[in-house]
Amino acid sequence: MISRSDQRFLADWWWEIDRVALLAMMALIAIGLVLAFAASPAATAHSSTQTGNFHYAAKQIAFALVAIAITLGASLLSLRAITIGGTIIFGLALLGCVLVLFAGPEVLGARRWIDLGFITLQPSELLKPGFAIVCAAILSQKQNGPIAKELLSFILVAIPFLLLVAEPDIGQTGLLLALWGAMLFFDGVSLVWIGMITSAGAALGGLAYVLVPHVHHRVEQFLAPVKKGGAQTGLSLKAFEHGGLAGVGPGAGSIKYHIPYAHSDFIFAVAGEEFGLMLCSLIAVLFGLLSVRLLLRASTARDRFVQLAGAGLAMLVALQAFINMGVAVHLLPAKGMTLPFISYGGSSLFAVALTMGFALSITRQRPQTAPLPRTRPVLRGAQA
Repeated sequence: MISRSDQRFLADWWWEIDRVALLAMMALIAIGLVLAFAASPAATAHSSTQTGNFHYAAKQIAFALVAIAITLGASLLSLRAITIGGTIIFGLALLGCVLVLFAGPEVLGARRWIDLGFITLQPSELLKPGFAIVCAAILSQKQNGPIAKELLSFILVAIPFLLLVAEPDIGQTGLLLALWGAMLFFDGVSLVWIGMITSAGAALGGLAYVLVPHVHHRVEQFLAPVKKGGAQTGLSLKAFEHGGLAGVGPGAGSIKYHIPYAHSDFIFAVAGEEFGLMLCSLIAVLFGLLSVRLLLRASTARDRFVQLAGAGLAMLVALQAFINMGVAVHLLPAKGMTLPFISYGGSSLFAVALTMGFALSITRQRPQTAPLPRTRPVLRGAQA
């Protein structure tokens, strides 16, 4: 046990961080590993047989260990180190997004990944936590420079917006714009501007529906009746129906073998089939607990940067989880977005681990030490 009287660095860290949020994250990672073993046979099975292996589960264990190390390491950083590190990560992620347009392999008509041999990296995943840090640093400035801080944040989001559209990655683009709008809202921008930003986002979504074929196809599938809609969503709903309240049991699922990307984009459907509504509800509660804890910590901070960065990082995790689960239960069109901490994938898990590490560090309740009052020195012999 770590005593409160122990003033070593790690002891201070333990008492300063949000331990409830840390435990919620660990629980989500543990659930993700269980579901990786459930979904890996389906992802590796041959089309003619329902037999596969645990290749993805084994890799996910290695990814999880690295992700935990990233979270713990980032949570030890100072606010200055996080600001510098977030800026560097954002810059490198932008460079990676440029690189994939020219050197990235084309998969399903999109260029989003860099093949490093031992891992396939998706730079857009690292854009999000880096953007949250840099945007918070800009908006937390007390005085505007030559360019208004709101306009500067718009320029900051416009550059990755153009790169993500060029890939194309409409899901990540929408998430990034939503994060920017949420941070402006937390900064106190008037509701008129929020309404204008929301309207502009809706207009961009309509434009994507008209001009981007796969976006048009996914929206049409979403709007169609379930029986005539997309194969993924229809199978996902059947998986939830098959699982019922308590699920069919670990490894006993059958519909998961027919769901494309069951180990990543539709891992929530695997949870619904094999473990039922009970586990799905637990996952939703853990995400809610994690997000609310971070938001509450950020709201009680004295530093403006801590307030904005903490709230932005919390909203990033909450929005991505809501989108993934919403797609799985047919509340949203398919986005190709992973479920944080749970879906298979190194890039996604490392990025959300970094997000969580930044959030834990930023929301640490560091002691506030007031400066000692200055007093005039008393000279001997000066007393009357």
